[in-house]
Amino acid sequence: MTLVIEQAVQALLVASAPRLGTVPATLRYDRADPFAVRMAFPPLATLEGTEVTWEFSRELLATGMTEPVGYGDVRVRPFGYGRTVLEFHAPEGTAMVHLRTAELRRFLERTQDLVPAGHEHLYLDLDHDLTELLRDAC
Repeated sequence: MTLVIEQAVQALLVASAPRLGTVPATLRYDRADPFAVRMAFPPLATLEGTEVTWEFSRELLATGMTEPVGYGDVRVRPFGYGRTVLEFHAPEGTAMVHLRTAELRRFLERTQDLVPAGHEHLYLDLDHDLTELLRDAC
C-alpha cells in the first residue's frame, strides 16, 4: 500500500506575470504527516525561479471547496461552477490560483482512502516526533 499520494493538477495563475497562465502543479499527501497537504509549483511559476511548496491542512482544502476558509497565509474558497481558488499570501505578495474542484475532490477522496478524516491522530508517530524534538534540544 502506498503511503504517499501525488496528483498533478493544472493551476490557472490569476495574480502573476502576464506571460503565465496555466502551469502544472503537484498536490502531495503523506500518511506520515496526516493533517497536511503540500502543493508544489515549478520554477517557471515563481518569482524566485525555484520550485516553491506551500503546506496547509487537508481540512482547509476540503472546507474551502464549499465555503471561504482561512485567515493566514493560505486561504481557499469556491469560485463559480467547478472552480476553487487558493490564495497564497507571502511578504513578496499574493498569488491566486484557480483549480478544478473535480481534481481537488478526486485528490481528497484518495487521501480519505489512505487516512479517513477524523482518524489522522492514529497515524501520528508521537514517540518518534518527541525523540526528534528532544534530540534537537540537546
